Amino acid sequence: MNQALQLGFRTIINLSSFAEFPRNLGIGRLAPLRGKVMGSKGRSISNSSAIAGQNFDSKLKETTDNDNPISNSPLLKDIKDDPGKIEAMTVQQLRTALRTAGISSKGLKRELVYALQSYLAEEIDGESSLLAEKLDPSDSDKKISMMLETKSVEDQVQGINSISKVSKVQQSRKTVKQLQIKGKTVDFDAKIVATEQKKTACGSGRKTSLTKRKKPLDVDCKDVSAENGVTPVNQSEPWSILAHKKPQKEWIAYNPRTMRRTPPTVNTNFVKILSWNVNGLRALLKLEGFSALELAKRENFDILCLQETKLQEKDVESIKQSLIEGYENSFWTCSNAKLGYSGTAIISRIKPLSVRYGLGISDHDSEGRVVTAEFDSFYLLSVYVPNSGDGLRRLTYRTMEWDPSLSNYIKELEKSKPVILTGDLNCAHEEIDIYNPAGNRRSAGFTIEERQSFGTNFLSRGFVDTFRKQHPGVVGYTYWGYRHGGRKTNKGWRLDYFLVSEAIADAVHDSYILPDVVGSDHCPIGLVLKL
Repeated sequence: MNQALQLGFRTIINLSSFAEFPRNLGIGRLAPLRGKVMGSKGRSISNSSAIAGQNFDSKLKETTDNDNPISNSPLLKDIKDDPGKIEAMTVQQLRTALRTAGISSKGLKRELVYALQSYLAEEIDGESSLLAEKLDPSDSDKKISMMLETKSVEDQVQGINSISKVSKVQQSRKTVKQLQIKGKTVDFDAKIVATEQKKTACGSGRKTSLTKRKKPLDVDCKDVSAENGVTPVNQSEPWSILAHKKPQKEWIAYNPRTMRRTPPTVNTNFVKILSWNVNGLRALLKLEGFSALELAKRENFDILCLQETKLQEKDVESIKQSLIEGYENSFWTCSNAKLGYSGTAIISRIKPLSVRYGLGISDHDSEGRVVTAEFDSFYLLSVYVPNSGDGLRRLTYRTMEWDPSLSNYIKELEKSKPVILTGDLNCAHEEIDIYNPAGNRRSAGFTIEERQSFGTNFLSRGFVDTFRKQHPGVVGYTYWGYRHGGRKTNKGWRLDYFLVSEAIADAVHDSYILPDVVGSDHCPIGLVLKL
């Protein structure tokens, strides 16, 4: 029987199809990994995607209309007409469609989605080149639209990583060798080749130069996007896109691969804390493909703070019993006002001196939003601040009652030792913290009332936003709404924070975001504090 680490929990799952996963993992095997720098290494998903792409390429050949699987399959024809349906298809439907197309149907859902999207993109690409030859000069708008549609930003993000840059150039040649635009012939072929070559040279140069430079910004790479008027998309790292409606000239995108600091030396005493709004803990633990194993091996955190666990009191004991060795200290608070709602927790290797629940105010403490743990040199709070809600119905409560009460509570704690406040604070404080500031002026989390309250009750009272202090001109998000698929194009919000007392702000070694960790609409954030 195999065991896999699930967010500091022991969960038994079937890993028969993942032979590369180690067996019988325990916390003892993770301890030597203290302080490893995070790497964005591909997992079996990317390998399977590459295999799917190779299977697709090996099967691709010229066919007549009668031999074309799409023309003979209502299912393939339907999703070709509306590719957006692919994401909503079940695993069984995806496998059926791939078998019909003559493509391997093995793998996880995301691999099947990528393989099917790649297949349809190839089919559309081939048809576009035929149509482009038949269109009149007056149809130039249609031709341009067709070209952009097959090369949209989302297609680039979702594309299979195994398709090489050379094959992309060849596909582009096939599709848009020459377009008639307003009576003038524009040769895109040479420009596409030059752009791809420049991107390749730029990418290889970045890998060698990053170790010698503190700033991850590469001017040459940035210039490539300007050539085409499109922000370059890293298929495996969409968070590295500078996504913002009105970016300032000096802003750059956050990339943990290049911006995280080297861990403290082995002789330095420090604590590593992670915080994550999991948007339902039980659902996360059951999620197929969840990468908690990689997260734990890579981060080796001392303390984990959770928000929006959505647990009930009856669930807590079973969760506690499943904690693996080394994380026996866990403290949970649940919502009594509304079951399966809110909820926060602190899970720790280090035994705290004391633990408190709530703010000590009955009007605020029925929703399980605060856990406070006292350690030798600081207080740590895991907090889930109330959302102002649809129609901003709780805006007044949040800004006039909750925020001041939380602020007074932590200032009282600060009288005896410094405070670390972490969690989903439900506020994008500045315009740099949200993709579309103009479109969200009256959206919960970005109203002027919430932003002013954040400044007045926390920042102006001596608490430091550690990420913004370390990265003053960096666009880094921690939340992407499911509704519009914002994570694929990095259109998000920064709602999760580590705020610390001014007294220990200079002891913060690193404040970072882990945007590659999926499983929730939020991603984890981390703090390394020297003690």
